[in-house]
Amino acid sequence: MDRITETYLGEFSNEHGLARLNEAKRFEHFACFSIVKQHHNIHFDTEDVVTGDGNADKEKGNQGGDTGIDGIAIIVNGSLITDIDVLEQYSSASGSLDVQFIFVQAERSPSFSSSKIGDFGAGVVDFFSESPKLSRNSRIADAAEIQSKIYHLSSKFDKGNPSCKLYYVTNGKWVGDQHLQARIDIVKEDLRSSVLFSSVDYIPVDAERLQTLYRQTRNAVSKTFNFPNKIAVGDIGGIKDAYIGFLPSTEFVTLISRDSGEMLPGLFDSNVRDWHGYNEVNKEIQGTLKSNSSDMFVLMNNGITVIARKIVPSGNRLSITDFQIVNGCQTSHVLFDNRALLTDKVMVPVRIIGTDDENVINAIVRATNRQTEVNEEQFFALQEFPKQLEHYFQTFAEPNKKLYYERRMCQYDRLPIEKARVITEPNVVRSFASMFLDDAHRTTRNYKSLRDKIGKEIFCKGHRLEPYYTAALAYYRLESLFRLRRIEPKYKPARFHILMAIRLMASKEPPPRTNSNAMASYSEELLKILWNQTEGEQLILSAVDVVSAAAAGDFRRDSIRTEPFTKKVKAVAAAKASNVKS
Repeated sequence: MDRITETYLGEFSNEHGLARLNEAKRFEHFACFSIVKQHHNIHFDTEDVVTGDGNADKEKGNQGGDTGIDGIAIIVNGSLITDIDVLEQYSSASGSLDVQFIFVQAERSPSFSSSKIGDFGAGVVDFFSESPKLSRNSRIADAAEIQSKIYHLSSKFDKGNPSCKLYYVTNGKWVGDQHLQARIDIVKEDLRSSVLFSSVDYIPVDAERLQTLYRQTRNAVSKTFNFPNKIAVGDIGGIKDAYIGFLPSTEFVTLISRDSGEMLPGLFDSNVRDWHGYNEVNKEIQGTLKSNSSDMFVLMNNGITVIARKIVPSGNRLSITDFQIVNGCQTSHVLFDNRALLTDKVMVPVRIIGTDDENVINAIVRATNRQTEVNEEQFFALQEFPKQLEHYFQTFAEPNKKLYYERRMCQYDRLPIEKARVITEPNVVRSFASMFLDDAHRTTRNYKSLRDKIGKEIFCKGHRLEPYYTAALAYYRLESLFRLRRIEPKYKPARFHILMAIRLMASKEPPPRTNSNAMASYSEELLKILWNQTEGEQLILSAVDVVSAAAAGDFRRDSIRTEPFTKKVKAVAAAKASNVKS
């Protein structure tokens, strides 16, 4: 391995808590992270995409049932789908599905191998087969189940069939060898012949390109574009720069696109509304673009609001860095989908605002989304409570207590911190609901019902912050034990029940009201245990024993992700606590 890649691998391993794994396995995580991050610009755990069992050493011939695939990322409408229950709920709420399948094969070899190019391709072909011939480990099988469900929802492929991308990574140098390219072309033709995909790409990634991809994960996204029809807005408190004008739709599509032609991931993280698919309103927008009066678009559209952390003007050009579209999600998707129809005559009303003042950003998000039914409690839950929580997390400076609440997408990506300590909002919500509301069964299949509690039972004004941090710390400690293989992967589907059992085993009393001083004291007692390396691990392992006894060997999702299983875990925990007391 060359010195630069070795340095990047060491940096990555330390930041993601993977230093104890062998080098081959760490390289798989490193390659998967660097590649998937190009398509999914939101914090994720590489454990969710790496497909090996953690113990196999493929370079010694032990494939571990991974079918020659080291990583799989299934991205649906911009979300990384790692659980079929989440997919089912997501699909029921969405009018259309935009799907990407991403496969990674990572070898430390100093050269590209023709046979491994073929083996990797064969593994991917088998992955989509209705009668697979290769032996699959649990991770490949779970991913294949999601894949099968996606194709059962093919009527929602409004944007076309899924795309398929294969990345073969080595430490060698790609020189376009004709024989190797021929093997790649054979694999691509095999996949295309299945008629399952809108596009198939097989990308060789050598050491230099891998290094470039990794560096890109450390840098904020920047874009430069032509914006001739603009006016600068004068000095406004909290705003560095602001421009209002009409942007050619072709330039706007360039602004929101990667060089590869895909839409930039994570553009709408601060947007109140997700993409709604081609409902009646979006069909009308599309109809305007397809009509002879498409140049009327600028007069018929409410426009798009972009907030950037930095704006650099240069004549008719603007360069913006670290930006989000806070209003105009529907318009952006329709324009991107219909980019082949666009000309410079189709203009888009656009506001570009440069600020890093969170109060200003929140005010703009609130004002530009007033057409959406969002009440004051929801605005507080979506904007103010996370801000308070982020500040609270920052009060813990000791290494064993430090966590980072990710309020803004990618806000910690470029900092040299342990990324495993970054806790996303969904995982805070799930962990809190499991530990303090006994809602472990709603964290995946019924997550929408959990989200509906935000502003009502979760993230409410007056809530103590201690239980949210406590739940996040328990989640971090549990995931660390999974990562180190101190807990078997088979318990992963029940990890939120384990979090609930942690609280049940640590305290005989039910949680007080979340807005009470008693909740602060209650949480602090839990924290004293979790902060202690030995006592915390013992508590977590005792919770695993509770869940194991409740499951009685049956870890099927249909069995454990149910309210009856939650009640069973509570009963087993109560019985164990009673035995300890006696």
